[in-house]
Order: sequence, then structure tokens, then C-alpha cells
Amino acid sequence: MSEHADAYVTHGAVPGPRSAPLPLPPGTVPAGPGDGDIAGEMEEAYWSVHDGAAARATVRQVLARLPRITRQIGRLAWRADPRATTAVVACQLASAAMSAFGLIASVRVLQELFAQGPTADRVRAAVPQILLVVGFLAMRALLEAAVAVAQARVTPKIRTALESEFFRLTAHVRLEAVENADWHDEVYRANDRGLFYARQIVGQVVSLASAALGLVGTAGVLGVLHPALLPLLLLSVLPVGAAAVRSARARFHSFKRWNALQRRVRVFSWLLLDQDAAAELRSDTAQGALLDEHRRLITRIAEEDTRLGVGAALLNLAGRGIGGLGTGVTYCALGAMLIAGWLPLAAGAGAVLAIQAGQTSLTRLVEVAHLVYEHALWVDDLLAVQERCRGLQLRTAAVHAPDRVRTVTLEDVSFTYAGKESPALDGVSMTLTAGETIAFVGLNGSGKSTCAKVLAGLHEVQRGRVCWDGVDVRTFDAQSVQRRVACVLQDPVRFPFSALSNVTVSTGSLTGAVPERALAAVRAAGADQVIADLPGQWDALLSKRFRGGQELSGGQWAKVAVARGLYKNASLLLLDEPTASMDPPSEHAVYEAVLRGRLREDQITVLISHRLASVVDCDRIYVFDTGRIVESGSHGELMALGGLYADMFTLQADGYRARDTGLPCRGAAGGGAAVEGAVS
Repeated sequence: MSEHADAYVTHGAVPGPRSAPLPLPPGTVPAGPGDGDIAGEMEEAYWSVHDGAAARATVRQVLARLPRITRQIGRLAWRADPRATTAVVACQLASAAMSAFGLIASVRVLQELFAQGPTADRVRAAVPQILLVVGFLAMRALLEAAVAVAQARVTPKIRTALESEFFRLTAHVRLEAVENADWHDEVYRANDRGLFYARQIVGQVVSLASAALGLVGTAGVLGVLHPALLPLLLLSVLPVGAAAVRSARARFHSFKRWNALQRRVRVFSWLLLDQDAAAELRSDTAQGALLDEHRRLITRIAEEDTRLGVGAALLNLAGRGIGGLGTGVTYCALGAMLIAGWLPLAAGAGAVLAIQAGQTSLTRLVEVAHLVYEHALWVDDLLAVQERCRGLQLRTAAVHAPDRVRTVTLEDVSFTYAGKESPALDGVSMTLTAGETIAFVGLNGSGKSTCAKVLAGLHEVQRGRVCWDGVDVRTFDAQSVQRRVACVLQDPVRFPFSALSNVTVSTGSLTGAVPERALAAVRAAGADQVIADLPGQWDALLSKRFRGGQELSGGQWAKVAVARGLYKNASLLLLDEPTASMDPPSEHAVYEAVLRGRLREDQITVLISHRLASVVDCDRIYVFDTGRIVESGSHGELMALGGLYADMFTLQADGYRARDTGLPCRGAAGGGAAVEGAVS
């Protein structure tokens, strides 16, 4: 065997011995952490990065950010529905005013009741003020209902607008962005959390504004009664606010910890329920061991829940104690003012009502402010992802790619994936001509699939040019290039649609079909019998997620995917290991249809395969190695060259020979007879 073959074998060889010998393992090993923090050893999930952020922020940070958050949500609401947004703001302000006026009217009722004279006369004199209080309360109720109605109109529109824009942008970003793991985390976090909290945060901002306006209104009423009452309001509400802040932070910390604990126990829950793990789990009789660990964890979680619950109760007691102390001091000061004659008795009673209303408003303000602060981080994430996606959109141009192409040329093309040092393609040049069948072969990571993605317009080259009939494809609209290319991949998408939609989706349609073309495509791919055997045939739903849905085997899905690629009727057909999951007869039938009986004679067909027997009849074969083309030619020319291709082919062919007799093995998968014949 030549040096090329030796190199090929080395790539798949078992790694050599380590510099230090591996010691004997211990007799027992824990399934997880024992006595320490069972939440602390979990890696932070991408979707939980902002959990507990409000608990880590200072009161100043929360308060400083609230105006910006309110403006941001206001802009989103205004874009979604200006009229409903105006109604929310107007009704919210009017509701706060009704609350303040109602409080002032309540003070006047007390003044009438505490005035001099017979009781009956005092009550009769208070009736107009009582009716006024009732009127203000009724108006406030109506206005709050109006706020709820307007909010119900604007909130779904914000979610709809954000979700539509989010998926429109993410669906059209360039492929290199989608292949980036960090981008995936950001997008899924925005989808899972950003869109969810974008719907909730509108109501939370309305509640925040209501609490803030209520507090301002209370302060205004106290200022009207006596300016000296304003310091008393602060004395009363600040301890309550401090207790509410501590309580809110404790809840946020508790939630983050609970989340981590639940994620840990779900590891075992998932293993116990997972379909893919079921056979091996039962074969190993490992259910008992997993159940024991699951029980240990949920027991620890129950103990943690108890500890957190007791802690929250004690914290709440301490907060109420501090708040009660502040309220007691306030009432003592209020009593002193009454004794000194600074304040009438009726005004003192009104001040008590106002202070209680202020405490309620402040507690609500603190609780909602923490929610708004944290949830706004998720909404910021969503908006940031949308903005980033706008800079990653496919190239648009007025010029579209031609319907037919005679030659596709790569000129000194190089491409490097983000975060990688070595280029995936390094100075690749080739010319593909209509009517030809081309093969890309090479080791894993040699660059053949990347070259196919460049040909398909899924990646833009960083150096060199890709030309269609002499025109650089970068002058074409990117989607128009992709419409002219059909890709059939080793792991095709299993669309949960009808059998017919799974074929026609390659042309961008789930509902429209050209019947004759669809039938010809499935026949050529060998998928006609697969569909014929389905209940409902073309209308059969290919997903068990639907009632009556059907599930196909891997090989059957591969045939449907090939039919999908053939139906597109594209100028360039790329097949990347399309038959890897097919049985030998099906694989042979597909290659007969695609490589020798193509539906279009003016089509360029590119086949990527590790099974070299399938590329024997290709017009030209390109051999890739570390991003470069190291050999090219027909099968006969490359075998005569005696280089890397010949070594790989011979190595595969040897695998189809019986070790003891030298005779070919019967039933060898992947065209063993073709390999045997070619070698001999």
C-alpha cells in the first residue's frame, strides 16, 4: 500500500498510548454530588443567564433603568397600536387622578362626620361627599376596565409583531451564522424567553405605572392636607419598601436555585422516559440505579424547598416587623401633630388612609419593578438578536440568477469558518459544465461538503470567485441563486407535512404541485412505492405527532429527499451522501436514475460520497484533502495515477473480499460488486 493509503489508514486508526498509564478506577463512584450544593455543579443553561438578575442589582440600578424600560415598551406598543397605547396612557392617568380625588373626597366625608352638631345632621351633610366618593370609585373602576381592554388589544399585537419579525429575520440569515453555536444560544434564548416576556411585560409596565402614580397621588393628597405629612409618608413607606426589596430578592434567588435543582433531576427523568435510551436501559437493567439516584435528588430538593420556605417566612416576618415599627412611629408622630393642633382630627384620619394606600402602592411598586427589570433583560435580548440578524441577512440585488446555467466556475476560492484557524477551502478552482456528473471525494473534513455549500450559494467565498456563465454570483440576489440549486443531504429534514408537500417543499410551496413532475421525481428516486403503500398515499401525513400520521424509516426518508431534490428541477443538483441509509438495491436504483437516467440533460450533478463505488461512472472526480483539490480526473485516470484516490478505492475494495478465500462477499452493501469489478 502507498504512502497515501497509509495516511488514510492513520486517520481512522485508534489513538496511540498516552504518555502516562491510566490508573485502576475506584470500586465505587458517585452518580452525582453528594453532600455539597447539588445545584452548584450544573452548568448555567443559555436560557437562564438573566434569571435572578434583579436579585443581584441594587435598588439604584433598578430605579435608574425603569424609565428607559418604560420608554422602550412604550415605543413597541406605539408601533403595534397607537390608538390602544394612547388609551392605556390616558386611562391610566385618569384612573390615578380618580384615586387621588376619591381620597380627598373621603377626607371631606370624615370632616363632615367629625363636625359639630347632631349626628343625624352630620351624616346628612356627609351624603353628597359620600356620593362623590362612590362616583370617583366607580369612575376609577371604569377607567381600569378601559385600561385592561386597551391593554388586551395592544399586548397580542406587540407579541405578533415581534414574533413575525423575529422569525422573518432568523429564517433568512446567512448559513454561517446558523452554524455558529453562540448564535444558536442567543436565538433560542430570544425565542424561549424574549417572546414570552415581551407579552407579559406590557401588563407589568402598566402595573408599575399604576403603582407609581398611586404613590404620587397619595403624596399629593398628604401635601394638600399638611406639608409636614410628607416626611411621615417616607417614614412609613421606606421600611415597608426595604422589606419588600429583601423579600423580592429572596424570591428571585430562590427561583434561580430551584431552576438549577429541577434541571439536575430532569437529567434522570429524561433518561427514564427517553425513547432512544429505552432499549439499552432495559438491556442493562439500569432502571433501579437511575430510580435510586432520582429519589435521592428529589429528596434533597424537597429538603431544599423546606429550607427556602422557612427562610422566606422568617424574612417576611422580619419585613413586616420593620414595616410595623415604621408605621408605629408614623402614627405616633401623627398623634403628636393632632395633640399639638397642627392637624384637624378629620385630616388625621384621612392621613391614615393615605399612608396605608401609600404602603400598598410602594409594596406593589417594588415587586413589579423587580419583575420589569429582569424581564426587560429578556426583551432586550430579543431586540438585540433581531438587530444582529438584520446585519446577517442574505444578499439582495436587483439582478437574479439565470434559469439555466451552462458552466459554473470556481476561481481560487477560499473559505474559513468563524472561529477556525485552518481554511475549509484553500485555493480551490474547477469548472463544471451542464450535462456532466461530478464527484467530490476525500476524508472527513477535507472540504468537499463546504465546496458544495459554496456552489449552492449557502456560503459566500472570502477569496476568489464563483461564476455562473462568467458572471460573479455575488452580483445576483442570493435567494435567486439558491432557487436554482437542489441539495439532497445525508440527514434530510423530515417535514411533518403530507407526502406530496415533502416533495414540493423544494420549490418553496407546501400546497401547490405539478402532478406529472412530482410523479416522475418519486419514480426516479424509488419513492413511488413508499408513497403508494401509505394510507392516503400523497395526502398521508408523515409525522406521528398528528392523529393518523405515518412514520418512515431512514431509507424511506432518503428516497423522499432524493425525490424532493429531483422535483426542484434545478440547474445544479448536489447530492451529499444521499443514499447512506438506503439498502443496496435502493441505492443502486437511485444512482441509476440520478447518474445515468437524469430527468434533465442540461443539469450539473455533483455527488459527494464516501462509497467510491458510486462515483465510478462520474464524468470527473475531484479528490479533496485539507481544503485543496489534490487530484482530478475520471475513475480510470485516477486509478492509473496511483495516488490518494487509487489508494482509498483499493482500501474499500479490499473490504468486500472474503478474508480467507479472496472471493467477493455476498450481499455486500453499497455496491460491493461494482467495486470488485472495477478493481479486477
